[in-house]
Amino acid sequence: MSGIPADVDADAAPPMTVPLRHFVVALAFLVAGVTVGVVEGRAGHLAQVHLLLAGWVCLTIMGALTQFVPVWCGIELHSRRLAAAQLPLAAVGIAGLAAGFLTATPAVLPVAGAFALIGVWTLCYNIGRTLLAAEPDVTAIHFGWALLFFALVTAAGIVLALDHAAGVLPLLGIGRQGLLLAHGTLAVFGAVLTTVAGALAQLAPMFTQADTGKVDAAVQRAETAVYPLGVLALAGGRLIGSPVLARFGAVLVAAGLGVVAVLLARQLVGARVEWSPMLTRYSVAALSLFLWAGLTMFAWWNDPLAYAGLLGQPSTVLLVGGVGFVVLGTLYHVVPFIVWVHRYSDRLGFEDVPMVDDLYDHRIAAIDGVTLITAYGLLVSSQWLETPDGTALVAGGLAFFGTVLFAGNLVAVLVEHSPQSLPTLLTGREHTPAEDS
Repeated sequence: MSGIPADVDADAAPPMTVPLRHFVVALAFLVAGVTVGVVEGRAGHLAQVHLLLAGWVCLTIMGALTQFVPVWCGIELHSRRLAAAQLPLAAVGIAGLAAGFLTATPAVLPVAGAFALIGVWTLCYNIGRTLLAAEPDVTAIHFGWALLFFALVTAAGIVLALDHAAGVLPLLGIGRQGLLLAHGTLAVFGAVLTTVAGALAQLAPMFTQADTGKVDAAVQRAETAVYPLGVLALAGGRLIGSPVLARFGAVLVAAGLGVVAVLLARQLVGARVEWSPMLTRYSVAALSLFLWAGLTMFAWWNDPLAYAGLLGQPSTVLLVGGVGFVVLGTLYHVVPFIVWVHRYSDRLGFEDVPMVDDLYDHRIAAIDGVTLITAYGLLVSSQWLETPDGTALVAGGLAFFGTVLFAGNLVAVLVEHSPQSLPTLLTGREHTPAEDS
């Protein structure tokens, strides 16, 4: 049971259609990415990675930053027009990259990469200009670093796309493996997990109502200061092939994410609210990040430059458990929250209105939670233990089923409770030109 937290300014939010369009398109990328993994297997690995990480996770982040930077900071978004333009540019680019990888058509990659770069840099400029007026708290600092990482990872991506098509890296004097390692590092540990750490610093206390002690706050400030530097050192060391620099960055990154996991777990243990699908998924993420950090610290210390160790050990625990379940849990609150604010908040106190968590079907949320957690467990066990043949295939089938249930549950919130129809949300305009900056 929850409404609007007292310490956010919902009136500063952009029009409802802007973030919700991002989330709906991102859900389509999620379903597509899981489908490619089930149908294509390892042959579709690059396409699946871009559909899930760039498509689902990063488009979700783009929508969330556009919605919650103004809300949390209590300041106006720099430009609503730029916020509306970033999605089609990035979505077309990411879809084009996935198509190019699936069809082995390298000539498509630079064009698609250019669209993705323009869309992401539009976000970076718009949110960056907005953040300039904000107080530099823990969340704002993380988001500022994340924008830098978004800009760097897309720049590295366009160079890799050009190399796929025309072999430009020898002309630039850059090693392909080093650039691939730096690209992956900036994407996952920079753009994605820096945003996750900043968002959890705000979301975990907000939706658990747990007390944050002075020690926790001090540790969080230390993580805020050193983690982004660790990402830069790890990416830079991998780019130039320096094990010393990469190892230094690896220690900071693994330790920083371990701190994020412990702080999140402490908030969950101290929760003073009714348990929800969001908190269940956050629990999976906290445990996953903690286990990953401990195992990866040793692996990276031994060899921080190995391509097989790009995302640490085991990478599935980081990507699915650490990143995936944070996004799943966050969307289970954020989408209903935005719809609730625009549909029901003005009626509060005048008539009976549902609470935020009443907008989605809790039975479906429970089923998709069990299904996806089971799929996650089977996937990890198939990679680390001797399991029966077909375990990974069963995990893929369960993941597909759980993903469809999850996406359908959130889309049902829009269909049943949104003040606008779903087609209008995706294509219509809610604001007038006079409202744009």
